[in-house]
Amino acid sequence: MRPSGRTPEALRPVSIETGIAKHAEGSCLIRIGNTEVLCAASVEGRVPPFMRNQGLGWVTAEYGMLPRATHTRGDREAARGKQSGRTQEIQRLIGRSLRAVTDRKAMGEMTVTLDCDVINADAGTRCAAITGAWVALHLAFQHCVRTNIMSAIPLRDHVAAVSCGVANGEAILDLDYAEDSTAEADANFVLTGSGNLVEVQATAEGAPFSEAQFLAMLDMARDGVAALVLKQREAVGG
Repeated sequence: MRPSGRTPEALRPVSIETGIAKHAEGSCLIRIGNTEVLCAASVEGRVPPFMRNQGLGWVTAEYGMLPRATHTRGDREAARGKQSGRTQEIQRLIGRSLRAVTDRKAMGEMTVTLDCDVINADAGTRCAAITGAWVALHLAFQHCVRTNIMSAIPLRDHVAAVSCGVANGEAILDLDYAEDSTAEADANFVLTGSGNLVEVQATAEGAPFSEAQFLAMLDMARDGVAALVLKQREAVGG
């Protein structure tokens, strides 16, 4: 039995509340179990210098954890004067995941920055950030359509992410901290709404895992992402 009492294929309870950051063009608070991430999208009518005069938009992300998002207080990275390698890796992952489903030519030369701030962490923060960031991005594009900045929402598909792992030799979905800290294998799957792969991060924490275990995690991830996409659709109004 899992520590939470869930079956192997069960997600934690998921909710997405929109309109949290009133000044942002799009925002949401995503809760997956005890993990909570605030995602806010900001629109700028320009692109970074390396993107100028290409007729393409840019979607990027920043990620951070509040000092008491975890069991013990962590220092603010601003106080240390540099971002950790983990922070940089996660925010690049979020940006790549969103760009994979965005028609950047249809955006025109504008930038949307997604700020993903972890309020409470109980594992799966990068997955929650990707899933919530898509909602914030969609809402920001809806704002741009309403204000005649663009004629249609330039998203080709949904994108969402979920963790999987191997515990006691069995594949399990959506690990919480108690499982993540002891799992034999840990993986993050970023998938589109149509089921295509965007990125997979999978690591053996102890003994190597088998291809059959990997495929079992992938099957669970597909079902998990399908459930998350339904939550995204509810959040953005269909």
